[in-house]
Amino acid sequence: MMPSLTNLATGIPGSKVKYSRLSSTEDDYIDLQFKKSPPKIPYKAIALATVLFLIGAFLIIIGSLLLSGYISKGGADRAVAVLIIGILVFLPGFYHLRIAYYASKGYRGYSYDDIPDFDD
Repeated sequence: MMPSLTNLATGIPGSKVKYSRLSSTEDDYIDLQFKKSPPKIPYKAIALATVLFLIGAFLIIIGSLLLSGYISKGGADRAVAVLIIGILVFLPGFYHLRIAYYASKGYRGYSYDDIPDFDD
């Protein structure tokens, strides 16, 4: 049997949801509609950005040492490949860490919403 409309309007017994009637104003707006919720910090994405940043920095240092000949007298082709991979890994990590840092400090125009979240 389907509950009647009046039962649905009064609420479900035992429910923990509290309902209250809105005050009638000329605009029919309340201040809670425009209150910002606290930002959700994407910890997994920031951890991934940190790992990318550290691996990229390590590969750039190793590639530079290989290119200068300090580590081995091997070919420059190996050094250039390590440098390119290091730069490709370093850049997204640095970019997202910079956004996370500025968002944590509250700079205008930076938000945690700009960092992709992996909690889906």
